[in-house]
Amino acid sequence: MSIKLYTPEQIEQMKRAGGIVAECHRRIAAMLRPGVTTMDIERMVEDYIRSQDAIPYTIGYKGYKYATCASVNDVIAHGFPNDTPLADGDLATIDIVVKADGWVSDSAWTYAVGNISEESRKLMQVTKECLDIAIALAVPGNRIGDVMHALQKHAESNGFSVVRDLLGHGVGSEVHEEPNYSHVGKPGKGFRLKEGMVMTIEPMINEGTLEMFIDNDGWTCRTLDGKRSAQYEHTLVIREGGALILTQQ
Repeated sequence: MSIKLYTPEQIEQMKRAGGIVAECHRRIAAMLRPGVTTMDIERMVEDYIRSQDAIPYTIGYKGYKYATCASVNDVIAHGFPNDTPLADGDLATIDIVVKADGWVSDSAWTYAVGNISEESRKLMQVTKECLDIAIALAVPGNRIGDVMHALQKHAESNGFSVVRDLLGHGVGSEVHEEPNYSHVGKPGKGFRLKEGMVMTIEPMINEGTLEMFIDNDGWTCRTLDGKRSAQYEHTLVIREGGALILTQQ
């Protein structure tokens, strides 16, 4: 496994892509309400990315057709945007990847549509806490197993499960670089984090079973039991004193 370490100059160049992703999410938060469709969000995101002289990276990636992945309720990841109006109480996760100045950033966020149930609110809260816990531990010298064990423990202690089949990954000039890693782990195991690594942390947390299946479209990943899933993801740089979040909103 060959893990790239990026220089301060390269990391500085990466910031613009991260800022565009973050602004897309700010705009989604402002427009998202019952009656809006994920295709409305798709069009807004693609238009904004292109207006910034940047590339909506996922269009054409392994045959994918859209600038966003739009995953609603029981869809864990990689859902297609569509013209179905979002309904009061839905959870919608929007995942965006941008390439700007030759560098990639990647961030997903789960949004509450209108008034959601207490169960859904807890799922969102715990998933975001999982991300925050992992980022706090993502410092040089720690092993990935320590980071992900803390994330996993928090999710499971709250009665939720952690998706194993979809991975975090390194990021740089491409969206998927080494290393790849699950969001569960054992203390003291796995590679050590090093200064200059750029990676995603993107826990996908389910209300029920961690098991999933993929629709006939070859992309849409759903919970096996039909219960809801949430995800929060940032692209970050490992550095002394704490991670630099490139996609901070």
